[in-house]
This record gives sequence, structure tokens and C-alpha cells, in this order.
Amino acid sequence: MKVPNGLQVLIDDGVIDQVLRPLKSGKEAAVYVVSSGDDVRCAKVYKDLAQRSFQQRTVYQEGRKLRGSRETRAASKATRYGRKQQEVAWKNAEVDALYQLRDAGVRVPEPYGFFHGVLVMELVVDGEGYSAPRMGEVELSAVQARQFHGFLIGEIVKMLCVGLIHGDLSAYNILLGEDGPVLIDFPQVVSAAGNNASRRMLLRDVNAITASLGRFAPELLDTWYGEEMWALYESGALLPDTVLTGRFVHDQRSIDLDGVREAIEDARQLAIIRQQGREAADED
Repeated sequence: MKVPNGLQVLIDDGVIDQVLRPLKSGKEAAVYVVSSGDDVRCAKVYKDLAQRSFQQRTVYQEGRKLRGSRETRAASKATRYGRKQQEVAWKNAEVDALYQLRDAGVRVPEPYGFFHGVLVMELVVDGEGYSAPRMGEVELSAVQARQFHGFLIGEIVKMLCVGLIHGDLSAYNILLGEDGPVLIDFPQVVSAAGNNASRRMLLRDVNAITASLGRFAPELLDTWYGEEMWALYESGALLPDTVLTGRFVHDQRSIDLDGVREAIEDARQLAIIRQQGREAADED
């Protein structure tokens, strides 16, 4: 196939040998299957800012630090140089998160390096060696749904313990690899301590996973893992191996339980809309 823009320089530098096929294209980046020696990997080519449609980026960028005072001043003034530095920081956020989460034992694609703005990483495959499907594309049994939910709650806990929140987690950025779920797509990763919206984003992530898997195991919809883990995190009692119960006593004076349930349903509807958009993009 014709070598896409951004990948020829990696071939010239010997980072990869060949582009085999496109894997997926989204609002943030296009991913290709590539070969490197005897290994098959994937390369994520980030789209230019002008081509991207991701909304509310400012919310996600709160708490992120740029390299120096010059970059910070330029970003605050929204100069051309400042926007470029924010774009660099946006891409680097995913790379840094992958290495940090891998070291924390979170199941993410193994990163192999960031070259000329392209992220080269593990190609996650299923049990037959094919590119792993997204969790939102697979019908599950109730047993599988409960197993995956328990595993993913544990991964979210590990992330929170190193101060990170995915920020846009759904059944469509979780791959079902040979050994189980793998979390992907981290350019919008949020600092738990440095972002004022971190609690809301954590609950949204947990609610989205719960709503998706609750279609197959409805009893999951009566759990409160997000609230439980956030309370433990705020008190300094959350550890990577903390065993959660899914139970949480709410302050009835300050929380709208019906509103929380509506948030779960909103997350489910958002996942459906996203999938419809992806299917429409694939048809184009």
C-alpha cells in the first residue's frame, strides 16, 4: 500500500520496515499495522490540529505542565507557538501515560517508542492472531461481562493510584486481546490531583463501563465502584490491590441518586452514538 504521510520517515530511519495495512482511523489519529523485523506492530499517526474534531480539550488539559515558562506563557496567550506547544504536549501525554501505566501493571499496549510524532506500539491480537476487536463490538455472556467488569475496575484503580484517569473510557477504546481487556487511547488522560473535573471524569469512566457491561449482567447497574474508589482515593486509603465492594453510602442531602442513574444511561447512549459515527466513517 502507499506509505501514509508521517510514516515514510520511520521507514527511512529504520524504525519500521513496511506499512502493511490501515487498522483504524478516528477523530484524533490514524493507526496502521506495520512490520519491524520479524515483529508486527502498530503505528499511531496523530492528525493535525486543523483536521481534528475533539471537543472541550481545555477541560482535559487542566493540570498538564508544559516544558518551560516560555511555553506556558505562549500557551496562555494562544499564540501560534503556544498552540504548537500545546499540541506537542497533547501527543506526549499519551506516550508518557502508556509508559507510566505499563510500569504500574495496567494492561495497555506495550509502547516501543515515539518517533517524529508517531507512536509505535504493540498490536493487540485475539486468540487467533487477528487484530483484537473492541469490547463494544462483541456480544458477551453474563459471566464474561462480570469478569471483564471486575478486571476493568481493578485497572481503573491502578490508574488512579498513580494519579491518572483515562477521561474518555468506553467499550470502544477497550480491546479484547488474547489475555483479556486492554485499555487504549490516552491523549485525553487526566491528572487526578491537578484537574478540578477529575472526580466527574472518573465517575463517567466507571459509569460508561458499567452501563456497557450491564447490558449483559444487569446486576452491575446496582454497583457504585466509582464513588467508592474516589472516596478511598481522597482519604489516601486507595491501594492498587484494594478490594472494592461496589457498595457506597451516599449522603442523601447532597446527591441525586436518580441523576446518577441518568448519567449511566447517558454514558450508554453516548457509546451507541460513537459506534454509529465510527460505522459511518468506515463506510466512507
